[in-house]
Amino acid sequence: MTTAQHKIGSGFGAKSTADDVLKGIDLTGRLAVVTGGYSGIGLETTRALTKAGARVVVPARRPDTAREAVAGIDGVELDEMDLGDLESVRGFADRFLASGRTVDLVIDSAGIMACPETRVGPGWEAQFATNHLGHFALVNRLWPAIAAGGARVVSVSSTGHHASGIRWDDVHWSHDYDKWEAYGQAKTANVLFAVHLDRLGADHGVRAFALHPGGILTPLQRHLATEEMVERGWIDEDGNMLHPELFKTPEQGAATQVWAATSPQLDGLGGVYLEDCDIAEPAPADGERVGVKEWAIDPEQAARLWKLSADLTGVDAFAG
Repeated sequence: MTTAQHKIGSGFGAKSTADDVLKGIDLTGRLAVVTGGYSGIGLETTRALTKAGARVVVPARRPDTAREAVAGIDGVELDEMDLGDLESVRGFADRFLASGRTVDLVIDSAGIMACPETRVGPGWEAQFATNHLGHFALVNRLWPAIAAGGARVVSVSSTGHHASGIRWDDVHWSHDYDKWEAYGQAKTANVLFAVHLDRLGADHGVRAFALHPGGILTPLQRHLATEEMVERGWIDEDGNMLHPELFKTPEQGAATQVWAATSPQLDGLGGVYLEDCDIAEPAPADGERVGVKEWAIDPEQAARLWKLSADLTGVDAFAG
């Protein structure tokens, strides 16, 4: 049942687009839930899936903004949800379940990055709470529809997970907050979530994947000052991209998550981390930020995080 964390030679790569990986795939009659499906690579994911025939449900924290973004895209359904508010997550899930529909694809694409220290809910650190705990609660609350559809669940992580494993002694950064390490922890949590969900869900026909979409300049960078992006060598002082070859377009950035959700090449596989439309290799020892760190795919840490997340959110579809 365990899938090897090694490339399978998909034939796609860093320059492949979401439309490329969907060629020949008919999603007519399939239903996808895409968080963040109205911005950045999430919007491109929505466009590609609907173009292939899927109906896409987009839960949005900013419904008016979402409505404007998806205008003209047929097959999209909007609802309201704030991942940083567990009651909002519950409300969306309850409304969806009341519709009696099943889910074929879940793509957890929404997220925040490197924000100033922010607290949500009962004082939780916002990146861990929004990027991980909100999605954890959403998938667990939607579980009846996900299991009924034998869905694939895709957890969008990042190479940022290289920055930090789980800080088990202080996951909510009660002191010495570091925005990049906090982002790294949240992205590691995204991978561990997929590892354990795949273990729990496989017997129900549900498989889960995590991935790095690539470097893309999107609204995800909203919390970064221009000076910081200049210092990192991403843009010049006028906002022009300095090294286009290092970045993907949104269409390319959406490709790996769309491939993860739909490709027949992944049938029977799961619980692994992907990049550039293939299964990634383990991260090299030299510290280069490619592949997946061991701490993000460790099954014991994945099980520990699942229990912690269930305790924090009060939701666990597999309890009892």
